[in-house]
Amino acid sequence: MTEHLKIDKDIRRARTLPSRIYHDAAIYAEVKERVFARSWQPVADVARLKAPGHVIPLTLLDGSIDEPLVLTRTDDGEAHCLSNVCTHRGTIVVEGEGHVATLRCRYHGRRFDLDGCMRSMPEFDDVEGFPSPSDDLPALPLHEWGPLFFTALDPMCDFEALIRPVRERVDWLHPDRFVLSETHSADYLIPANWALYCDNYLEGFHVPYVHPVSLGGKLDYDTYRTELFEWANVQIGVAKEGEPAFDLPAGHPDEGSRIAAWYFWLFPNVMLNVYPWGISANVVQPLGPTRTRVLFRSYVSDASKMGEGAGSDLHRVEMEDEEIVESAQRGVKSRLYDRGRYSPLREQGPHHFHRLLARALSPTDTSP
Repeated sequence: MTEHLKIDKDIRRARTLPSRIYHDAAIYAEVKERVFARSWQPVADVARLKAPGHVIPLTLLDGSIDEPLVLTRTDDGEAHCLSNVCTHRGTIVVEGEGHVATLRCRYHGRRFDLDGCMRSMPEFDDVEGFPSPSDDLPALPLHEWGPLFFTALDPMCDFEALIRPVRERVDWLHPDRFVLSETHSADYLIPANWALYCDNYLEGFHVPYVHPVSLGGKLDYDTYRTELFEWANVQIGVAKEGEPAFDLPAGHPDEGSRIAAWYFWLFPNVMLNVYPWGISANVVQPLGPTRTRVLFRSYVSDASKMGEGAGSDLHRVEMEDEEIVESAQRGVKSRLYDRGRYSPLREQGPHHFHRLLARALSPTDTSP
C-alpha cells in the first residue's frame, strides 16, 4: 500500500502526502506498526516514581499500540521500564500502582525482581533448561528529559539524537524542576487523522488566518521561522513589542532575539511547547484512521506568567486548531483531491514530517 510513497526532498518541487494517508484503514494499520511501534513516547511523569519499590502499570499508546508496561524503581535508585506480561502464560503482572518488594503474577505465582529478573516459580522443579533469559520480563530503554519518562518498543532512532535540539535550547531552564498543573492539563478527542493534526501544528502559515487574536496578536509573523533536525524540528516565535519574552543566557542559540515561545516537534507525534511560564507537552495519540486523542500536560515553572504572552490561552488556540483540522479531514476524503504543494517559506515543517513519515512507511526508500 505504501511501498512507493515518496516526497521529493526539494520542497520547491515536492507534492504533499496523498490524501489516502489521512483516512485509509490499511495505511493506518501500517502506520501503527512501522511508525508508532518504533517511536519514542512519553509514558509518565518522573515525579510519580520516586521511592524504591514503587511500581506504575501503564499502557503504551492506549487505543492503538496497547502495549502493557510497568515502571519500577529498584533499591539502587534505578528506574526500569518492563513488559507487564508474565512470561509463563501471558497474564498481566502488575494490576495497580503501589509499593512492593517483588512482582508476583496472581495466575500461577511466578515472581520477578523489580528489574524484571525472574526470581521463582512454583511446580517447575522438573522443567529442563529453566529458568533462562526468556523467563525474565523484557526490559525497554527508559530515558528522562525534564519532567518526563520516555520509552520505545523498538526505537528507530537514538533518544539523544531525538531530544538534542530541545536540550540545546531549553535545558538552561532546568525543566526537570517544572511541576505538573492538573488544572491546566486536559485531553481532547478530535474526529480527524493524527497526521492532519501534526500538519497543522508544524507550520505558522495559518496563524494570521486561524489565530489572528490568540497568537497573531502576540507573535511577530514576519520573523516566525522553522529549524529542521534529523528527527525533530522547532518553530521559533518572536514576541511582538510589549509581549513577554525569555531572558536568554549568553551563548544561547537565539541570543539577541525576543523569544516568546519555542514549539518543538519530535517525530512522529510529541510536541513540547516552551513558554516563559513553563512547558505545554502535547502528545498526539492515534485512535483510528479518523480519530485522535491529544493529551495536553502543563508543567509550570512560574505560575505568575501563565496569563501572559503566546502561552496564555491554550484552550482557545486548541479550539481554533480543532475546527480547521476537522474541516481539512472532511476535505481530504474528497474524490477530487489528492495532493497539494508546499510553501517553501512557510511549510518546511510539514515537508520535513512528510519525508520522515514516507521513509518510515517505505522501507526501500533510503533517501536522506
